[in-house]
Amino acid sequence: MSFEAARDRIAVIAHDGRKADLVAWATYNRDRLSEFDLVATATTGALLRNKVGLDVDSVLSGPMGGDAQIAAMVAEGRIRAVIFFVDPLSAHPHDPDIQTVMRVCNVHSVPIATNVGAADLFLSSPLLHTAEGAPTA
Repeated sequence: MSFEAARDRIAVIAHDGRKADLVAWATYNRDRLSEFDLVATATTGALLRNKVGLDVDSVLSGPMGGDAQIAAMVAEGRIRAVIFFVDPLSAHPHDPDIQTVMRVCNVHSVPIATNVGAADLFLSSPLLHTAEGAPTA
């Protein structure tokens, strides 16, 4: 019987105004992203599957509770990092859930990238696959 080592899980979220940026970024970084187990909110996950060709598990859409589901996964230690392409110029009716994702990441020292530059730095980090800070579950 062989056991495959558990892979780090990254959560991916993108506001509607940033989904095109996410698709472009993920397409460029497809090979690197494919090294991880990905979980995304519903529409973002569909885009990553259909436009980029990545294997992604999806939760609910952000406004329907998906942001809260990802925040819970972070709190449970099931997420190594969050890539959350935020649209800072638009109002979001589910802003409390968005703030919860950011707060939980900060409480649990889980890296969160909210723009392309930060996401690029995260993917290029030599610390990405170290045991330090890895999820416990």
